[in-house]
Amino acid sequence: MPSFEHHGHRLHFETYGEGERVIVLVHGLLLSTRMQQPLAHELARRGNRVLLLDLLGHGRSDRPRDMWRYSMTAFGRQIVGLLDHLDVDQAVVGGTSLGANTALEVADLAPERLRGMVIEMPVLDNALLACAVVFSPLLVGLTFGESWMRALSRAARAIPPRALPFWGDVLLDAVRQDPGPSAAVLQGIFFGRVAPHRDLRRTFEAPALIIGHHRDPVHPFSDSGMLADELPDGRLLEADSVVELRVNPRRLTGEIAAFVDACWRPVRAGQERAWASR
Repeated sequence: MPSFEHHGHRLHFETYGEGERVIVLVHGLLLSTRMQQPLAHELARRGNRVLLLDLLGHGRSDRPRDMWRYSMTAFGRQIVGLLDHLDVDQAVVGGTSLGANTALEVADLAPERLRGMVIEMPVLDNALLACAVVFSPLLVGLTFGESWMRALSRAARAIPPRALPFWGDVLLDAVRQDPGPSAAVLQGIFFGRVAPHRDLRRTFEAPALIIGHHRDPVHPFSDSGMLADELPDGRLLEADSVVELRVNPRRLTGEIAAFVDACWRPVRAGQERAWASR
């Protein structure tokens, strides 16, 4: 499996397609590259080189049990590390939920490496209470009920891969993981910053496509709208539901592909000088 070393740990990644137009897509919390594979295949078919990365503690990347190794800023550095490893100067960086916030971290850490951002379901100010309600019991279960969760993990691993429909198997992958590192991931995120502060977000100049939807308190549409207002070049796209891109992806995939095409159009000399100065 392709991987690279970043700060002493191996990070797994996958490549779809070829060419100079590079897109990095990042998974959601405790999930893996598999959740972005359908979109990666479609964007690669349209002439892009798509990179999927398992962040530390996820998928087939290393999964240390030290909570201090996990933070949104560290995840952003891992994206930059992937670009460095592959000698990629610029990329469109996007992701879902955790992956969306990771893209924002890249905008803070290395804006000159960004050609654009695809931000699906960001987790910002209006989501914090719902996240505490949803993820606190999971964190307690993973931490104090580790033996029980490990038994559940073994039972999940007994189910053959791909025995379930694709999305059922993607979710089951999270259950198959050792619960100890998963608890460390949650602890590290809970005790760090969730995203760059709004004062920083207002300085992010890379074009951004922000995809939000209603009826999900963990990813409230108000957060997506707020981010679109904050970013100097942000555009809001409303999804029908949290699953539209997964079960009926044609419309959103077309919008994402068109946005990526726009990001890779030749830029004016003034824009190049502005990027270089940053």
